[in-house]
Amino acid sequence: MADFQHRSLAESLTAIAPITLAEMDAIKLMNRIDTKYLTNETTLVQVLADAAAAGYRAFETEGEKRSPYNSVYYDTAGLRMFLDHHNRRLVRQKVRTRSYLGSGLSFLEIKRKNNKGRTSKKRTAIPPGQLMDFSGNPEACAYLARKSWFTAPELSPVLETRFTRITLVNPARTERLTIDTCLQFKNFRTGLSASLRDAVIIELKQDGHADSPMKRILLDHRVKPVRISKYCIAVTLTEPAARSGRFKAKVRQIEKTINHKIDIQ
Repeated sequence: MADFQHRSLAESLTAIAPITLAEMDAIKLMNRIDTKYLTNETTLVQVLADAAAAGYRAFETEGEKRSPYNSVYYDTAGLRMFLDHHNRRLVRQKVRTRSYLGSGLSFLEIKRKNNKGRTSKKRTAIPPGQLMDFSGNPEACAYLARKSWFTAPELSPVLETRFTRITLVNPARTERLTIDTCLQFKNFRTGLSASLRDAVIIELKQDGHADSPMKRILLDHRVKPVRISKYCIAVTLTEPAARSGRFKAKVRQIEKTINHKIDIQ
């Protein structure tokens, strides 16, 4: 079934016209309002068909509309960033390194959420070999100290996330939609791994609350907004000692969406 779903997904993308990286530069949306959604690949195929009909375009590089991503999330020994989210702290941060495997580019990234629900992202380039340890890079360490609440010695790699991303842009180029599939997590502290199977996490990124055809498309397919964090779900699944009670309902929601228990090894 999973192989069939992946083939159907690939086929549905062929109907969506491509957009290049140069065209995407005008809509980086580094300071934005994010709305997340949860669904499965079967429903996603239907959503993509409607997106093609509505004139959405898909980011394409080297003939591919699906791009592999590899992220490493950093946190303190006490998991402060995870607990800030768990404890509903409105102003919070996440620190990660990310490799965009299709382009070969890697970055140290700092995401901030303010008390008005807006998300901003700052990043600086790092060599691909420093995803797991950028402490020997003085420029990256100085950047972290300037742009975040943390310094490099306070942080260590907690977990890795791997996924495949589809990026859509609306005809007016006022919004961007990222669609993450094939989500897999590995916890460096516990050694546990988890896979979300055919779960799909969608994120609609806008500068404001402008009208969005995609919101109507998702609603037509009964895909509703949900508050969800890949990092927090990954910690909940792979770090049994973490205080994660608030996120366990999200895990059950994912399992209901994919109609399968999440695999943890």
